[in-house]
Amino acid sequence: MTDFQRTLLTGAGGALGTQLRKSGTRLGKVVRLSALGPCENLEAHEEDFPANLADFDEVSKAVKGCDAIIHMGGQSLEGPWKTILDANITGGYNIYEAARQHGVKRIVYASSVHAIGFYERTEMIDGNVPTRPDSLYGVSKTFVENLGRYYFDKFGIETVCLRIGSSFPEPTDRRHLITWLSYRDCRQLVEKALSAPRVGFMIAYGMSNNSEAFWDNRTAAVLGYKPQDSADDFREQVFAKTTQGDPNDPAVRFQGGSFCAAGHYEDENK
Repeated sequence: MTDFQRTLLTGAGGALGTQLRKSGTRLGKVVRLSALGPCENLEAHEEDFPANLADFDEVSKAVKGCDAIIHMGGQSLEGPWKTILDANITGGYNIYEAARQHGVKRIVYASSVHAIGFYERTEMIDGNVPTRPDSLYGVSKTFVENLGRYYFDKFGIETVCLRIGSSFPEPTDRRHLITWLSYRDCRQLVEKALSAPRVGFMIAYGMSNNSEAFWDNRTAAVLGYKPQDSADDFREQVFAKTTQGDPNDPAVRFQGGSFCAAGHYEDENK
């Protein structure tokens, strides 16, 4: 159970934000929901506070009065540079600077596998390896991870960066059998990142209890995270519906999957 009085949840209208709302007061005694538009079906402990992440004044108003932030908001896929810049990079800076100005103590940040997507699938890595982004989206995730480190080292704001693998209702391809994070485990991981007594600056991976793994996730264990679900339960049905793929295809060779095989977004979407 967290001791935070008021927690801001950005991206509250998205798939993972909607799932995190199910954690209730385990995220904070009051949970302030923020998205571009209004959130619906508010519970007694929730308050609605729409904000555009690219607008510092709006972000500052949303952060004011909060002592923790779960930053799930922003562009969630590869996209135009201007969109990535405004939503993820400027938006990430606005979150951290508003947190500094308003005395926020901890931030849980939804980073991504795409921050390290160009490591090969044959490599086991941990949270201390150099970043290897596979997209402009991945670049934006590495930028905000570095903001988190900077704001901890200089201003003492604690951050847990969660490099989320593939969080969907169930795995649908063979890569997901390695990277899958169930919604239930996602909620637990965020709750643990908030409730751990001290985290400093930490990078952990968002993955369920899958028998195959790309990532040494000891930092998540330090938080007390004990995943309850496993992609192994879906292995037979995934194998029946999919093929192995060419091991030299970048989508198969690298941990970031199809993001590694895609060309530069601006070239492909003129």
